[in-house]
Amino acid sequence: MKKKLGDLLLEEGIIGREDLEEILKIKEKSNLKVGQILQKKGLVTENDILKLLAKQYHYDFYPKIEFKPDPIFQKIPNGIIEKFKVVPFEYDPNTRLIKFAISNPEEIHIQDDIRNLLKNYKIQFVLSTESEILRIFHNYFQKVNAEDVVDKIEDEYSEFSNLEDTLDLANEAPIIRMVNAILSQAIQERASDIHIEPYEKNFVVRFRIDGILHKRLNPPKIAHAGVVSRIKIMANLNIAENRLPQDGRIKIKLTGKEVDIRVSTLPTRYGEKIVMRLLNKSDIEFNLYNLGLYEDILKEIQKIISQTNGIILVTGPTGSGKSTTLYSILKELNKESVNIMTAEDPVEYELEGISQTQVHEKIGLTFANILRTMLRQDPDIIMVGEIRDQETARIAIQAALTGHLVLSTLHTNDAPSAVTRLIDMGIDPYLITSSVRAVIAQRLVRVICEDCKIAYTPSLDVLEDLQLDLSHLKNRKLFKGRGCEACVGTGYKGRTGIYEFMKMTPAIQKGVLKGLDSESLREIALKENMITLLDYGKRKIIDGITTPEEVLRVC
Repeated sequence: MKKKLGDLLLEEGIIGREDLEEILKIKEKSNLKVGQILQKKGLVTENDILKLLAKQYHYDFYPKIEFKPDPIFQKIPNGIIEKFKVVPFEYDPNTRLIKFAISNPEEIHIQDDIRNLLKNYKIQFVLSTESEILRIFHNYFQKVNAEDVVDKIEDEYSEFSNLEDTLDLANEAPIIRMVNAILSQAIQERASDIHIEPYEKNFVVRFRIDGILHKRLNPPKIAHAGVVSRIKIMANLNIAENRLPQDGRIKIKLTGKEVDIRVSTLPTRYGEKIVMRLLNKSDIEFNLYNLGLYEDILKEIQKIISQTNGIILVTGPTGSGKSTTLYSILKELNKESVNIMTAEDPVEYELEGISQTQVHEKIGLTFANILRTMLRQDPDIIMVGEIRDQETARIAIQAALTGHLVLSTLHTNDAPSAVTRLIDMGIDPYLITSSVRAVIAQRLVRVICEDCKIAYTPSLDVLEDLQLDLSHLKNRKLFKGRGCEACVGTGYKGRTGIYEFMKMTPAIQKGVLKGLDSESLREIALKENMITLLDYGKRKIIDGITTPEEVLRVC
């Protein structure tokens, strides 16, 4: 006879006798299970309960599911998957074993139904959290196609075509469905931004996926006003104001994920253009080991950030991953013994244990003013979202010279140019050499999709452009993606960084004090063994991580 969950929790020392007695009293008066009551009271997590249930029922516990698509999964009706929260996630054709994830091992009848449905296959059930199962379901089994919704809109919309009130339009079912479908499909396709662009006779919806814009929809112009108003309502913006730009935020849970959406509106000739930046909190994990850094550069960065003072600059164009690098460094440095403070515009992600301040220039809360106040708050580490002007640069350097570690970004194309940019801002060279410890330049390149990765022999022109010797290649082949459903036909899935790391060595410091330009500083840095962005990209090509076209696109 299996032990009850309460007794197991008691044996493991997770809860005390008094807690259990109180839980059992609540259970008698409600329809809730013991596990649900414990979670509501904050005594245990879902993982704690499932680990014990896995032990009790002799199941494997998977806190994270790695989904491996297979046509065999189409035999399981979506209704069963959604109703009983059970998903297939792996199939081995050699043993004919299908693995299913379930969140409740006591529902034996659904396991029997699946075994009857798939009589000719071996079935293995594992335990996972309900949220993880829903993530797999929404990502792979409940595909939303916004195009299907748009196709139906013209017929449904004909009866609303005479409506002039944009608020009425925004609240009509076709518009709500269209906006929901656009957001859901964007999340499913891993889009970072949604662009809604009006033209004379229609409007276009484009998704930015892995840094590249892809056209997705071409809805009728009649729906544009309603879509704009619907998004404005969701973002708490003024729907009556269409002559001035507006900024807002939407917090929403879609396809099982918490998504924070930054909304920006801009009046154009044919109506308002909307750009939505999707910040998917569920999938982001800030970690230096996830950035695509090779071991040699990673060790250098870790050595530099372990210092107690000085400035570390991260440079690159907009969208090159600078913020992610800074957040990952902060995560590495975040300890109870240090006070970390940031000034950001905007605060994109909340980091626990770090004081983050949002720039608000309209009321005078600039980077420089925040930085001044920070220095009176006893900080150990300061992160300034961007050095935009001389005043901010001066205060940041002063902070670095008085015993603080300062992290910030600059918009320059490579590492040596960061030094000359500071000089152009009016910073004295001797202050730069005294405070700047290192500069990291970076770009993001798309990663070849593992599901459709194939080898190919590169053309001599490509090799020449990359200055890549064929003898350096593994088996004299490069790799590319053919394009499949997993990568939405692009041949790429996800992005990784390529880096240029310039340590402020004595030789470079002498060059700065002599007033050398960025090209001359670059030559000195190369003699000091600096790896360039192009060389870093070549390493990623040779290792089969990205393609020559990607590296040439960003370098």
